[in-house]
Amino acid sequence: MANMFAYAQIIAAFLCFLYIFHRRRCCKYPLFIDWPFLGMLPQLLCNLSQIHDFVTNLLKRKGSTGEFTGPWFTKMNYMLTCDPINVHHILIKNFDSYVKGSEFREIFEPLGHGIFTADSDTWRYSRSLFHSLLKQRNFDVFLVNTIQKKVERSLLPILNHVQKQGIVVDLQDVFKRFTFDNICSLVLRHDPNCLSIDFPEVECEKAFTEAEECIFYRHTVPKSVWKLQNWLQIGPEKKLTEACKTFDEFIYACIVSKREELSKYNKNEMADQSHVDFLTGMMKEEKGQLHDDKFLRDESIGLFLAGRGATASALTWFFWLVATHPLVEAKILEEIKENFGDKGENKQGIFGVEEVKKLVYLHGALCEALRLFPPFPFERKKAVNADTLPSGHIINPKTIILFHLYTMGRLEEIWGKDCLEFKPERWISDRGGIVYVPSYKFISFNAGPRICLGKDMSFIQMKIVATAILCNYHIHVMEGHVATPSLSIVLLMKHGLKVKITKREI
Repeated sequence: MANMFAYAQIIAAFLCFLYIFHRRRCCKYPLFIDWPFLGMLPQLLCNLSQIHDFVTNLLKRKGSTGEFTGPWFTKMNYMLTCDPINVHHILIKNFDSYVKGSEFREIFEPLGHGIFTADSDTWRYSRSLFHSLLKQRNFDVFLVNTIQKKVERSLLPILNHVQKQGIVVDLQDVFKRFTFDNICSLVLRHDPNCLSIDFPEVECEKAFTEAEECIFYRHTVPKSVWKLQNWLQIGPEKKLTEACKTFDEFIYACIVSKREELSKYNKNEMADQSHVDFLTGMMKEEKGQLHDDKFLRDESIGLFLAGRGATASALTWFFWLVATHPLVEAKILEEIKENFGDKGENKQGIFGVEEVKKLVYLHGALCEALRLFPPFPFERKKAVNADTLPSGHIINPKTIILFHLYTMGRLEEIWGKDCLEFKPERWISDRGGIVYVPSYKFISFNAGPRICLGKDMSFIQMKIVATAILCNYHIHVMEGHVATPSLSIVLLMKHGLKVKITKREI
């Protein structure tokens, strides 16, 4: 009996220790209940299917900033914020004090060590390289010609075929194929022809999408879980390994082919427009350094992530919003008609750069789609030193901070009481120009020194595609279709965008 009483005392003391440990561990700014052992992970997993709206509601209730703690001993702890003043402080004012960090590179290890994951001098070198490539005299012409040809030879013919057949099509799938072909052409000068009438299953395109989804999974479970799955090669980690292998085979084959091709030309021959793709540029712009195949692979993947996933996401949400807001659609068409009459000179509605720059209302509609559905719904940084945010929240060294861009697009403090409305007019001034919104408030293209170099390029592509489709077709979203965000690092629609297409004459 005495032994049982002693055991009970030991157990009670141990439980008291755990309770005290837990209370000391409790975060100062909890987003919701921090359970012993499990932390806040149970609520996160229960709401994973609607994670972005779930986090939005939490942050709004907690004054825009709060802490998430994972299971004990997992280091799955984050400070979440959607406060634009905090964003300005971290991404702009104190840029050097916050980095991507080694944990970020570990999670995004399939992307390699390119511009997307790099810090300090490695990042500066990559950014300088891309900046010089984008400034090439012939690149703008190459970019526009590539997009226009793809619209004319693939996108419009396929939509015309779908319209004549009267069949339902997944417009998101169309955009994913279109942007994948485009980014392959711009980066590798190779068109895999994903966008064709028979909608072929192209392994490298499918692999890239699967990799994005699996990387998102790594954010939702403790590191030990996905590390174990990776070691055992089970679950999402097995899928990720296979996807990376498939995509690497594709991209390394393109690199080998490009090296063989360039070996046949001298410097003068390589200066023309047929040699201005990114891969060629990275092979030429060596600046005393030899860019090996791994460097070329890693930098190319960063371009794929931005140029394919982000643009496909933006176009998908834009067309869903326009199709479900007929008044906005009518105003875009009216603007096109006022500027170009009946589809312009080519009668197909395929416009050039200077023409699409005139479409202010269309620009506002695209910005609205990006505001409400940012292609990358969250951004991640790691504190180098201790700091105090403008909101008063204390940041310890090595704290991981997540900016929730999805919530930022839904804040009344930034956008007003009508922040949930799709309202292109908010981007247009009384004089008819584009309203400037600071990047730390409208953060779809990042902010500060890491702001997206391809921002203008993205808008050009989206405007050319949007005008070509809207001039020729009317998009009808299928009744009962639910537009639900997917669980991926890129904000696509979980069930695609199922539509029917009819011919339009403007």
